[in-house]
Amino acid sequence: MILAGDVGGTKVHLALYDFSQGSLVHLQDERFPAQDYDGLEAIVRKFLSQCPQGDITAACFGVPGPVRHGRLKLTNLPWTLDSEQLSSALNIPHLFLINDLEANGYGVAELKPDQIFTLNAGDRGAVGNRALVSAGTGLGEGVMVWDGHRHVPMASEGGHCDFAARNPLEIELLQYLMKKLDGRVSFERVVSGLGIHNIYQFLRDVKKMEESPELKERLMHEDPNAVIGELGDDGKDELCVRTLEVFVSAYGAEAGNMALKVLAVGGMYIGGGIAPKILNTMRSGVFMNAFTDKGRLSDLLIKTPVHVILESRCALMGAAAYAEQRAAELSGRSVRAASI
Repeated sequence: MILAGDVGGTKVHLALYDFSQGSLVHLQDERFPAQDYDGLEAIVRKFLSQCPQGDITAACFGVPGPVRHGRLKLTNLPWTLDSEQLSSALNIPHLFLINDLEANGYGVAELKPDQIFTLNAGDRGAVGNRALVSAGTGLGEGVMVWDGHRHVPMASEGGHCDFAARNPLEIELLQYLMKKLDGRVSFERVVSGLGIHNIYQFLRDVKKMEESPELKERLMHEDPNAVIGELGDDGKDELCVRTLEVFVSAYGAEAGNMALKVLAVGGMYIGGGIAPKILNTMRSGVFMNAFTDKGRLSDLLIKTPVHVILESRCALMGAAAYAEQRAAELSGRSVRAASI
């Protein structure tokens, strides 16, 4: 069996996988609130204690941030992760840490057609680099480099690049956030769950859009982003609708930026937990208008396939695929190949 993990600042999602006929088979998964534990090892032990007994031959955890020499210090949790220490403590011979967007990149290759939604068909026959932009708690970005035979995922911290305002409204938003944050504004402050709330507050407090009493009440007792997303995507509240329009437009613009930077003619993939929940807004044209609005290079973007990842376990699938691949390289035995 393969143990896969998707580690975030608020939750840790773990899963067990096996292989059948060369394809991943999901066995079991569970989410854990990260703040309730003093480290990843404790979460893994609890998960495995609840699972069917069996040998874990390899493990991989997608983690938020750059991994250096198998180590990572998390920014949103007081944890330092070390692959060698975890391997020894958990008695798993092959254990790896990779960037979470890198894990998503490996997961893209495992997706089936019904696990993606195509926003733009583009040039279906084009072969080349792919890119991945994922808005969730933060903004993750990654590259899948075409080496002539396969796509090789590479990590990036592009979500922390400077936010680029494109119109008068976004210039006002930038100025608002510069005051609020007392300085620099990254794309993550606009295109993320935090960004949705920032945009909402800007439209309410600066642009003076009306917040209904019913909406205000819900925001006090429920997850604000979930409420804004629900009412905005269903068209039930004008302020929420406008919030999502500004958010999705900035999302599309940054995805287009990423596609240009890495020449992603092989496709742009939109990951993260937000896009599948606001699919009506994503498919309304706002995203693609911003994605393709690149002046003399617009035609290149029009021909770029754009897909929304619907499968919430994409990063786990990628982590499992990576763990099997690397373990096979080190041990000389492939669990995937043996399943065929």
